[in-house]
Amino acid sequence: MKPLTTINDNFSTSPQISAKDLTDIKAGGFKSVICNRPDDEDGGAHPAHNLLESEAKELGLQFAYLPIVPGQINETHVEQFKTLISELPGPILGYCRLGIRSKTLYERAMMLDA
Repeated sequence: MKPLTTINDNFSTSPQISAKDLTDIKAGGFKSVICNRPDDEDGGAHPAHNLLESEAKELGLQFAYLPIVPGQINETHVEQFKTLISELPGPILGYCRLGIRSKTLYERAMMLDA
């Protein structure tokens, strides 16, 4: 599995995950996964969210899909992300190509409370 970036006890980020990674994600104590990578990004060479969602649910993990095009995060995305992290059981793992979009979304969502 790819190295995780722990933001706090309830949220971590990761680069692109595979179906095999989900077992380790579950074993690591995560309860939910958020995919922030569009299925067609980079020509769709990575696993589609539907496959990962199906595998995650079989393992008892919650899964959400909020695809964001790199460099195009807007306030609506941030509000949608904030809703997801408030409703999904934690700890939560957010992923995208490198983990940066997920981290940025989380940080901006937390600023909405400030």
